[in-house]
Amino acid sequence: MSSFSVSRFSDFGLLPPILDALTREGYDTPTPIQSQAIPQVLAGRDLCGIAQTGTGKTAAFALPILQRLSQQPVRPARGTCRVLVLGPTRELASQIAQSFKSYGGRLPLSTAVVFGGVPLGAQQRQLAHGVDILVATPGRLLDLIDRRALSLPDVQILVLDEADRMLDLGFIHALKRIVKLLPRQRQTLLFSATMPRTIAALSEEYLNDPVKVVVTPPATTVERVDQAVTFVPSERKRELLATLLSASHFERVLVFTRTKHGADKVVRYLSQAGIDSAAIHGNKSQPQRERALAGFRAGRTRVLVATDIASRGIDVEGVSHVVNFELPNVPEDYVHRIGRTARAGAAGSAISFCSDEERPYLRDIEKLTRLPLTVVAAPSAMRIASGNAARRTPEHPLPQSRHARPAQAHAGRRGAAPQRPKHASSGGNRHRTATTVDADPLPAFLRRPLGNPRGNSQIKSTLRTARS
Repeated sequence: MSSFSVSRFSDFGLLPPILDALTREGYDTPTPIQSQAIPQVLAGRDLCGIAQTGTGKTAAFALPILQRLSQQPVRPARGTCRVLVLGPTRELASQIAQSFKSYGGRLPLSTAVVFGGVPLGAQQRQLAHGVDILVATPGRLLDLIDRRALSLPDVQILVLDEADRMLDLGFIHALKRIVKLLPRQRQTLLFSATMPRTIAALSEEYLNDPVKVVVTPPATTVERVDQAVTFVPSERKRELLATLLSASHFERVLVFTRTKHGADKVVRYLSQAGIDSAAIHGNKSQPQRERALAGFRAGRTRVLVATDIASRGIDVEGVSHVVNFELPNVPEDYVHRIGRTARAGAAGSAISFCSDEERPYLRDIEKLTRLPLTVVAAPSAMRIASGNAARRTPEHPLPQSRHARPAQAHAGRRGAAPQRPKHASSGGNRHRTATTVDADPLPAFLRRPLGNPRGNSQIKSTLRTARS
């Protein structure tokens, strides 16, 4: 495991055009993943990098790749590429390609990006003369190979970015087919936010004596993200969301749903409530997705509602809040979702809506992250008549406070437990002491306006006057 670190980008010996580009981008100090990975990639080593989203992984491989290609000037043959970067989603592929263009804008290197949802013809023409760096999603890459528009015998460096997500999305068979088309003598770089067994196996199969760089423990959440959970029935979630978003302190909000249909329903409800929002998911065309993301990035759209396809493909500065409208049934996806806020050193907040049937998902998330979420009661007008919305047993009980009261023992626990959703793990909370955090207003970090400390009373008032 590498422990090498530097304090300045110039210490890497990068070319002046690359250093100038970093200065223009406002980059001063390498992040931990960059300081440890860049020297190893420059040395030609295979590498397995594990780091959370928003920690600078793209620059960790893009900068040394640009350096190495510039030092070995070779014109790519027709229909080939020298570097192949694979990513799971269109948005992430586009983001990676833009980073290569930004960092290498003054270098005589060509970059192309190909993904589904757009016509093949233009992409075929783009590859006709060969490119130095090709960023692609696996499916569209195979489409181009099948059309004989691209071949891979000249690939010197393969990058698998967000490899765990590619496996989650079912790309393992596509990856195996692509790797068989690559030369054996190559450098392979694998980057991932988590390190499940499948990624460890992939690393052993595709990487040759790799350097392993881990800058944070696997599956830990971003430290700067304040996290909370509110218990609310499924049918009241949209009302609660509209209530929260009516406060101006929710400046740029990313809302995650589990399904595409659910995302569209949320957008329609918010529109009826007078809240501007847009949806981004797999059923949207590529132009629709690009317009929605561009509007969110530019601040024209305050709320972007997305499925997990966007959890790693959205790199937007200034996301003040992430709202998990529905908890993911894959706990690792929670880590990637909340990683959309608190990027580039900023602070951020995440709040999750949890219905009774989603409690097993919450237990899985807390087990994975080793962190019990702060329990926040819904605004008083949103309370369930029985008052059960504010009561739960955390995976690790929270300390008692003068505002907390013990929950009543669960009578008939075995018979009364809700049916467990599929794919949830079998962990439970038996023999633990229940703790209730009975907080009518949201905690300070969710009701504070970023950069405007005078607004606490406004959000508190908004929450108390929620529609019944």
